[in-house]
Amino acid sequence: MRILSKKTLKDYWLKHANCRKELEEWHAVASRAEWRTPRDVKEIYPKASIVGNNRVVFDMGSNFRLVVKLAYKAQICYIRFIGTHSEYDKINVETI
Repeated sequence: MRILSKKTLKDYWLKHANCRKELEEWHAVASRAEWRTPRDVKEIYPKASIVGNNRVVFDMGSNFRLVVKLAYKAQICYIRFIGTHSEYDKINVETI
């Protein structure tokens, strides 16, 4: 998958250093992945939540969540949201 944009991840971990390791690991795995269906995502991340409008929520430890939009055919992963659990509770995950 082509990740758009790693800069978003970097900006977040520069402000929240405690999540850098998880985001770097996620990026390394996702950028090598060839996810064609939600099932492919679940094979690597069984705890990921597949939600509407091609969104996937990754629970990144106890501190925060990452929401991406996947364009499976184009092999593009759009970073839509990174935030704490309480910040996540304030968004509409299907439209962000």
